[in-house]
Amino acid sequence: MPKQNSLTDAIQQLISAILKALGYHSTPKRTWHQHVVPYEDGWAVRREGNKRFTSKHRKQGTAIRKAKTLAKRYNADVIIHRASGGIRKRISYKSR
Repeated sequence: MPKQNSLTDAIQQLISAILKALGYHSTPKRTWHQHVVPYEDGWAVRREGNKRFTSKHRKQGTAIRKAKTLAKRYNADVIIHRASGGIRKRISYKSR
């Protein structure tokens, strides 16, 4: 049986190496999408997937401006949420 396992491991390593060479990764690449979300008595900007906030603001407009600056820098999207938490608007700054 050890021969079978080593052959299986070798095939899996070969497939992984080929996929990696072709640009496929097993873990998804993190994005730089910026979310404008309600926070306490104001608004905050948070990168998609982060637990911590990038910045906190009193007005939604200020938070949107900060999120747009970051999204433009990293060719990402701005996702603006309503006070209830639902998505209000999505703005894309991805270069084509």
